[in-house]
Amino acid sequence: MKKLFGLVLIGMFLLSCANTGMNKGQTGAIGGAAAGALIGQAVGRDTTATLIGAAAGGLLGYIVGNEMDKADRQRLSHTYESTPSGQTSSWVNPDTGNRYTVTPQPAYTQNQRVCREAEIIAVIDGKQEKTYTTACRDANGDWVLQK
Repeated sequence: MKKLFGLVLIGMFLLSCANTGMNKGQTGAIGGAAAGALIGQAVGRDTTATLIGAAAGGLLGYIVGNEMDKADRQRLSHTYESTPSGQTSSWVNPDTGNRYTVTPQPAYTQNQRVCREAEIIAVIDGKQEKTYTTACRDANGDWVLQK
């Protein structure tokens, strides 16, 4: 448990040092690594499983985040805005052929901002990838993906 706490602290430090100019792939990698670490710890209950989960989640998050273009991010934002919790929104990008299925979760408040998490299943070049994202409303009320 102490090792997990240490890993969480390291992750929080890395997130706090993150450059706001990160690209889509880097943002996806951070979210994927965090989700993968949590899943790895829950399944394996040891440091090795946590690290393997973080590595796998980071890679998947990078792949999905790097492939989403502006139109996909707009659809994702629309899903955060209008899709009820637990229901799925799907689309195919007409330019890339990539398919996305997004299932948002209930909204919650974090640091006085409304946030939602979502599971994204993307089919990119025929390969299915799963990752998790979090978006929070900014001062204008727009959904912004968190790093």
